[in-house]
Amino acid sequence: MKARIKRTVSRAKYAAIGGAVGGALGGLVGRNAASTAAGLGAFVGAIVGEKWASAAPVVEKAKSRVPKKETPDAAEDES
Repeated sequence: MKARIKRTVSRAKYAAIGGAVGGALGGLVGRNAASTAAGLGAFVGAIVGEKWASAAPVVEKAKSRVPKKETPDAAEDES
């Protein structure tokens, strides 16, 4: 249930951002362009939010499998 809510909130967040950006850019052209661009921006934002939310667990799993490299500074601190 938690993952479902997280995905829904992510989709809504990106849809809102996409709608705002689209509306702002379309507003430079005209009123009708603003509403159309806001709708398209919200649609694209929802798609991005869906993909991002579903990819996040895969990215976290991949990050945990990669061994961390020692930095030269860390090796000097130990000696």
